[in-house]
Amino acid sequence: MGTFDTFIKKEMSRVARKEIRAELASLQRVAKSHRSEIAELRQKIKTLEALQNSGVRHSAQSLKVPLNPRESVASSSAGLFDATAFAEHRKHLGLTQAQMAKVLEASALSIYKWESGRVYPRAAQLEKIRALRKLGKRAVLAKLAQ
Repeated sequence: MGTFDTFIKKEMSRVARKEIRAELASLQRVAKSHRSEIAELRQKIKTLEALQNSGVRHSAQSLKVPLNPRESVASSSAGLFDATAFAEHRKHLGLTQAQMAKVLEASALSIYKWESGRVYPRAAQLEKIRALRKLGKRAVLAKLAQ
């Protein structure tokens, strides 16, 4: 009976290996995707740390959060900015980028970069932008005439 026992054991081992192989393949695919996600996240962290250490302002694309003109004071102090809303508000007021720059006491190039999403405005500029959003067309034009 020794040969029958060894045959059964070998056959059971073969079938078990076959079943496990299918399970392992799916687990290996999942593990591979997790490893690539982890590598991607590590790269993002490395990039963000480098930006933070270099003192470079973050691009508006990576920090894009909508700026609602009717937002509460608590949420407005958090530094929220949306480049497209800023550009639409400037157009709504009927101002050019140069005129907007004069009202906000910034350069026309800064206005262009804010609207294109290349640069995120500093806190002091965000306060001026929030104050400007509360003004109407006449008030902005009067401020521009000064």
